Amino acid sequence: MEIQKTNIERKLHQIRNKQADEAKILAEVEAILQKDLQHETQISDNLNSNKSGGGNAFEFDLLETDRIFHIDQIREICIDYRLRFLNSSYFKGTIPQSAIQRIKQLEKEHDIEITGFKIMAPSKLFKLEDKDDPLLFAPIGNDYFYLIHKWGNDLHPLRKLMVWPFKNIANLTLLVLLISYFVTLLVPNGLFSKNNSTAEFWIIYFFMFKCIASVVIFYGFALGKNFNPAIWNSKYFNA
Repeated sequence: MEIQKTNIERKLHQIRNKQADEAKILAEVEAILQKDLQHETQISDNLNSNKSGGGNAFEFDLLETDRIFHIDQIREICIDYRLRFLNSSYFKGTIPQSAIQRIKQLEKEHDIEITGFKIMAPSKLFKLEDKDDPLLFAPIGNDYFYLIHKWGNDLHPLRKLMVWPFKNIANLTLLVLLISYFVTLLVPNGLFSKNNSTAEFWIIYFFMFKCIASVVIFYGFALGKNFNPAIWNSKYFNA
């Protein structure tokens, strides 16, 4: 059996062709990665933009109906749980990569560039990082918004109850009246008079109410606090 001789020229051509294929593959991969990076940069720019989009041209047949919410529904939740609904540019927390991937997926499915992002979250998340649950929305139009992504932990189960006094002036007044009543009950009998009477109880109660109400009013003005309906979509700290 005759051993075939090595053709050096053919070997050179084979190596060159192989290297050319590898270089082409690397170039294609680099182009894909570069395009993906540019896409993420564009999404990040839109998230940081102050512009409020009137609506995005989603393909309605591809939308999940349980993710579509009207502004009135969003407002009600924000007021009940003392949340804010603001442009994503005011959000100071970290938007996770999972949210970016979700946006990329939606933009690919609907063949659009999504703008006008909104975030629903506790007020403090628009100043510093925290672990409560932000919700990312995009406007659809006609005051409807599409829930894109949720991350972080759920709100405290008692949050609605804890922020109930800040819903309106009537709730806050009722809370102050109740606290004043219980504080009055803690006052020892005969502290101000040897004879206990109903009139004395209500005088002490009125005094306690004025003291506690004064503290609440001072706290509200000093820290620039306001009721839930006034702050749910306000970008100002002391709204």
